[in-house]
Amino acid sequence: MAEFRLKKGYDIPIAGHAQRTLKELPEPGRVAVLPYEFPGIKLRLLVHEGDRVKQGTPLLQNKEDERIVIVSPLSGKILRINRGERRKLLEVVIENDGKHEKETIPVDTDLTNPDRQALVQKILSAGLWPYIIQRPFTKIANPDDVPRDIFISGMATAPLAADPNFLLEGQQENFQLGVDILSKLTDGKIYLSLDGRKNVHQSETFLQVNGVEPHFFSGPHPAGNVGIQIHHIKPLNIGEKVWQIQPYAVAMIGQFFKQGYFPNQRIVSVAGTGLYERNYFKTILGSPISTLIPEKNIARDEVRIINGDVLTGTKTSLSGYVSFYEHLISVIPEGKKERKLLGYFRPGLKMISFSHTFLSTWLGTRNKEFELDTRINGAKRAFVMSASDYERFLPMDILPIPLAKSILAEDIEEMEGLGILELAEEDIALCSYACLSKTDFGQILRNGLDLIEREENL
Repeated sequence: MAEFRLKKGYDIPIAGHAQRTLKELPEPGRVAVLPYEFPGIKLRLLVHEGDRVKQGTPLLQNKEDERIVIVSPLSGKILRINRGERRKLLEVVIENDGKHEKETIPVDTDLTNPDRQALVQKILSAGLWPYIIQRPFTKIANPDDVPRDIFISGMATAPLAADPNFLLEGQQENFQLGVDILSKLTDGKIYLSLDGRKNVHQSETFLQVNGVEPHFFSGPHPAGNVGIQIHHIKPLNIGEKVWQIQPYAVAMIGQFFKQGYFPNQRIVSVAGTGLYERNYFKTILGSPISTLIPEKNIARDEVRIINGDVLTGTKTSLSGYVSFYEHLISVIPEGKKERKLLGYFRPGLKMISFSHTFLSTWLGTRNKEFELDTRINGAKRAFVMSASDYERFLPMDILPIPLAKSILAEDIEEMEGLGILELAEEDIALCSYACLSKTDFGQILRNGLDLIEREENL
């Protein structure tokens, strides 16, 4: 066990955190699976409109590895298959029939002498494999690989993030069983990162678990990102592969091996100053966002609804659905598109500033939370910040500007030497947030990772 105190990074002082109260919602009349959100795989549709499905029935299948499937969260009828431009598959909508029929899979929780391949096959058949993500490239893991180690982050520092300690309350038995199963899939260790900041309630689920090597992290965002934690615990070297998995997904694997069918419950935090009330809700995976956010709870004329946090989430709407991977719906006001008198010369009494430009920094408001909107306060232009400015946001031994330039130059050798394989988009999201030029570092990084992966597959 080690304690890591990170100094680089920045906690965006955004107001609107959810209260730690859990409300259970009735089953929705429909749910949806969003095919575009599964990283690194190409999906084949297995159903048609009007087909009957059970909870756990495969809906989508990886074209390159047919063992990896995405399953239905509920029993019912395929109501709609929505497509976008060039027939891109956007949504598979299932109408709930209320029958609770389930695809059951025989399971055995005796792990004294387990068959690794049998465990992998059961996780695949249950539709839970997409929760296991590989580094490098941040994509769904290859079931045939044996990872060096597995990493679980039990803390979250992203803006308005749902607290993993709250999400895992009462899940101790499922989480332990999930850890026991995952430990059979690697020859290395399972590392669990915990929140080492003061006055943080630690869930007994994390504190009492066996079979993991715990480490405590403290510091500003992105200290809670699993990529940052991997870098400090045991960095990823060229040629190595590690897996990461959300703690709630670990508990889902454990729950599946106890009950023998796909667990479909999900706890979602609804947060942001665009709402009157902000709470945690227990619902069904893929539920309509409108069931979590009634129109009467929206506090502004125009708001932006985001599946995830404000740095890395995906824009959606009340007609959208809860993401497969997210436990947070952020709702913030849309910014007014208007120029303010004096612009940057304003005193800025109600504005935040990482660079201490505005008076708000010096008037005792450093720990104050602000109502932030969607304005980016900048425009596309050449890099105008020095390299050291970007480095202040990344608590890793990686130089963001030289790395970005090597990606733009498509210099693979230099990219790898500068540490691109350790990164995911979420790890450098703060660089885009602070950039006066509004450079999309995440997209640049993804272009570089895709280039390296294509070259490896040639």
